[in-house]
Amino acid sequence: MKTTLEIQNLKCGGCANTITAKLSEIGLVNDIMVNNEDNTISFSHDNEKTIDIVKSLLNKLGYPEVGDKNALTTKAKSFVSCAIGRMNK
Repeated sequence: MKTTLEIQNLKCGGCANTITAKLSEIGLVNDIMVNNEDNTISFSHDNEKTIDIVKSLLNKLGYPEVGDKNALTTKAKSFVSCAIGRMNK
């Protein structure tokens, strides 16, 4: 199955690098594509439960789905994730 999520706080290639690296680590998703222009992430997966796992990980990284709570602490996490992604380019 293929899923696309619209996420918040996506700013640049650093963010995309972190998201791609962290989602790749869980091993439940393939074909990860992060689009900075429309703030989306697309990925392939085998079951619906994987979507919840991905959403939870994105939230922990500071990139909640559009419509979810986006507190100041969440935004701060996204800046840290972005910086890490830039350093690991």
